[in-house]
Amino acid sequence: MDKMTLEPHYADDCVFCKILKGDIPSYTVYEDNIVKAFLDISQGTPGHTLVIPKTHVKDIFAYDSDLAAAVFSRIPKIARAVQASNPAITGMNIVNNNGKVAYQSVFHSHFHLVPRYTDDDDFQMIFKDNSGNYSSADYAAIQAKISAQLEG
Repeated sequence: MDKMTLEPHYADDCVFCKILKGDIPSYTVYEDNIVKAFLDISQGTPGHTLVIPKTHVKDIFAYDSDLAAAVFSRIPKIARAVQASNPAITGMNIVNNNGKVAYQSVFHSHFHLVPRYTDDDDFQMIFKDNSGNYSSADYAAIQAKISAQLEG
């Protein structure tokens, strides 16, 4: 693992910062100098785990490349541990919500590792197929707008 250490910065009104400071208890499954992983209190499915950076970062838009590399590189290890904890786990959704409209409810960046057991384990994500609403020109216009933001 890398030698990066985060300079802790906490937000007073953030429940995850309170967990990091030990003010609120959690069921920690993994912790190092970069992240803390703990059971989501809601347990969408058994083993539902949250992975958070150990400093306050509002959402994915606030990450720099070093923080992203450090946090993201730990997710597969934690996901494998969750999966290995129960032989009934046959898949996993890894979800990151950014902004209220995207269902972010705690504004400290976090990744949900949601174990999947069966097709009817009471968890679902629905991606509507809107492809009939787009022409080749529509796709090209969206592509150009995004690509232009990445240049430079």
